[in-house]
Amino acid sequence: MPLISIKNYIDGQLLDPASGNYLENVNPAIGQVYSQVPNSQLDDIDAAVQSAEKAFPKWAGMAASQRAEILRRLADLIDQNRERLVTAESDDNGKPMRLARAVDIPRVSANIRFYAGLSEGFASESHAMPDGINYTLRQPLGVVGVISPWNLPLYLLSWKIAPALAIGNCVVAKPSEVTPMTAYLFSELCIEAGMPPGVLNVVHGGGATTGDAMLTHPGIKAISFTGGTETGEHIARTVAPQFKKFSLELGGKNPNVVFADCDYERTLATSLQAAFANQGQICLCGSRILVQKSLHERFVNDFVSRAKAMKVGDPHEPDSDLGAVVSQPHQQKILQCIETAQQEGGELHCGGSAITVEGRCADGFFIQPTVFTGLSNESQTNQQEIFGPVVTIQSFEDEDQAIALANGTRYGLSSSIWTSDISRGHRMAARINTGVVWINTWMVRDLRTPFGGMKSSGTGREGGQESLRFFTEPKNVFVKY
Repeated sequence: MPLISIKNYIDGQLLDPASGNYLENVNPAIGQVYSQVPNSQLDDIDAAVQSAEKAFPKWAGMAASQRAEILRRLADLIDQNRERLVTAESDDNGKPMRLARAVDIPRVSANIRFYAGLSEGFASESHAMPDGINYTLRQPLGVVGVISPWNLPLYLLSWKIAPALAIGNCVVAKPSEVTPMTAYLFSELCIEAGMPPGVLNVVHGGGATTGDAMLTHPGIKAISFTGGTETGEHIARTVAPQFKKFSLELGGKNPNVVFADCDYERTLATSLQAAFANQGQICLCGSRILVQKSLHERFVNDFVSRAKAMKVGDPHEPDSDLGAVVSQPHQQKILQCIETAQQEGGELHCGGSAITVEGRCADGFFIQPTVFTGLSNESQTNQQEIFGPVVTIQSFEDEDQAIALANGTRYGLSSSIWTSDISRGHRMAARINTGVVWINTWMVRDLRTPFGGMKSSGTGREGGQESLRFFTEPKNVFVKY
């Protein structure tokens, strides 16, 4: 079968990279190269910025309702092409098709529709004085850059693109070079939806080439990034001296705090989902499970029993609970982390190795759900983000110790608290240093709410009005009576 040739989307056209250089794109479930990805460089970024600058005055000058109409047409096309996008996301990322069908692709159209509507009602402030009035203009920045990760490829790309476009900016977007396929298909749908040329540009390539060209381009006024903390540090060092706006949603090592008075069955089932959804490759996964001492032994036994029963299999099969991890290098990184946990004295209860899936996926990159106990909170395993199907379970005595453990890493993205004592839930939520706290649930997302992390989990907030504010510049105007 011939390789699929992915193209850049610049100035309303699907184009090859100016250099002619490509990267290989592997289907992780079968371990084979199936497409080639442009490894774009400064020439491609420059062409994208120029097209965006040319399109910006007209796009920004449109009524919000006109921009919203185009975005809603795009959302309709996402829905009409859902199965094609589901298959592409699964093949590119390794995730089960049922997960992409239930979460990833529906969320893409939901993101676009939400911000189309929100932009139509976006309002700024006014402040009256005795002799006049102040009002605030919120104007689009111009050309903005968005860089999205490989774990939720089109879901998170649309999460950034939608508010930027809806409020009047033009966008240069770089999807992950590891999972570029749905962004390419999205580009085709933008053309079909009648997106004006230059309003959105999708430029593919590696971080050291395409990404750095975006960061340093003087025509790009802001950077919105989701990805690893180390890359976020590089972005901050690069763009801060240029006085560009930036928003960074980075890694997590999220505590899942289980008290003895929890709704046990619901807690157990959701904790399993929080640990292993998308093969543990979600920044919000509950990879550190903290269980009150009186419940610890029972919880470990039941959790391990259910983890062993999970099916690791072909992402196309409807009964597969876990698919492939995203790449062979990432598989090797996770296996090295498992080896480190054993060297640190962790007790391995299940998993711990790669697994071969028979049939078409025999050469794919699969790992068993893996559970450790007996590791200190200071261990490397409990401190570093593994981003795979690996969890640890620790015990605690009381609220104070739970807080100390929960806050005892460099990260602060999300947390879950499980208790039937709602007063305790509120107390814990106030004391845990994470940007998102769920009480008696996990991964409930309201698009209106601010989302982001503390400490090394990032800076800035996305979601609802926060995203529209990020992609605009406030200007105060005073009118004297």
